[in-house]
This record gives sequence, structure tokens and C-alpha cells, in this order.
Amino acid sequence: METFVVRLWLSDRPGALGAVASRIGAVGGSVVGIEILERGAGRAIDEFVVELPGDHLVDLLISEVSQVDGVEVELVQPIGRAIHDPRLDALETAAILVGASTTDDLLEALTVHARRTIGASWAAVVDLEEGEIWASVGECPATAWLAAFVEGTRTVASDSCSPDDVAWAPLPASGVALLLGRDGMAFRAIERRHVAALARIADTRFRDLTVRCSRAWHPSSNPGARVN
Repeated sequence: METFVVRLWLSDRPGALGAVASRIGAVGGSVVGIEILERGAGRAIDEFVVELPGDHLVDLLISEVSQVDGVEVELVQPIGRAIHDPRLDALETAAILVGASTTDDLLEALTVHARRTIGASWAAVVDLEEGEIWASVGECPATAWLAAFVEGTRTVASDSCSPDDVAWAPLPASGVALLLGRDGMAFRAIERRHVAALARIADTRFRDLTVRCSRAWHPSSNPGARVN
């Protein structure tokens, strides 16, 4: 069996999920996970984790689910043999962030694991004042673009004015922002909430590490230190 993420737009009405699941079953697939990414205006964006006997059935799967009234297929993406569980992924990432022993390790882990957890093409931590990149992974946009984006977020603090395929969240204690992007696929409401939650966890850990470092260097914490 091979595992795929299938992201669908469908009518937010009773029976819609059942109709989709029935079509998936008709091609020999099994639904092993469902996450509601966004709801509104009578529509929902749902992400199904589907096991298929082989990738040769993907086109047939798309054809079958598209026949359900109101359904549009946004994405079908293989995810290997491991079961995709967004909540477990987020918890594992949170544990890694809390366990970081230095601020550099923390910000590096934030980019690497936020990118993996959210499913982004790239991730970067950018200084809110200088627009400099502190950590990054993947093929990020040019530094000048990132700096312009950050400047825009400082003047208009709303995702409504941001590109759909870029998500961001500030880390106020550290004076930086986490940015993630991907090509041609919008970040949905629940994904943006995940980004914000990871940023809050990293920000709290950054503050703790900074305080610990300050105490370690303060003369009062070292009775043998000399003060000139």
C-alpha cells in the first residue's frame, strides 16, 4: 500500500464526506485520516490521508472523487509509508523546540521542523528590524524580498494582505519572525494557526535561554568573579 495526502474542496453539507469516502473505497483505497483545514461560505477544505494499492490508481482516484457534487481536487501528494498525523507531527516539533539548548539551535530547529510539520517548500527566520536572515532551509526568496515582506507585516499586521502561499508569525521576545512558503498552494486557516503556535513555543524557549545566559554571566551568579 502507498500513502497519499488528498486535499479537496467540497460542499459543507451532511453526507459530503461519506460520498467522498465511498468513491475512495470504490478504487480500492482506504481513508486513514481526515483533517478539516478551513470552513466558510458553505464550503470546506479537507485533507484526507489515503492508502492505495499503488500510484497507478491516483488518476482514477481523482476522477472518482471529482464526480461527487461540489468536489474539487486541489492536491494529491505521496507521503511515503509513514502515517501522516498533523497533530503528532506538531507535538514532536514542539518537543524538539523545547529541548533546544542554544538560541542558534532553536532557530535552526524551528525552520527545519516547521517546514516539515506544515508542509512548506522553504522556511526562514528573519530579523524584524534589519531584515536579515538568521536561519533558513529550502530555496527561500531573495533576502531583499523577505526584508520587504517583513517590513510590510510590521505596518499591516494581517495575513489578509499577504500572499496566500506565504505564512508567517512573529517571535516578539526574540525580535524575529518565522516565514514559510510553498509554490502554488495556499496555506489554510488551521495551518496558519499551527505556524503561530510553533512560533509562540519557540519564542518562549528563546526567552528562557536568553535569561539563563544572562544569569550565567552576571557577577552575582559567580561568587568568585571579580568586578573591576
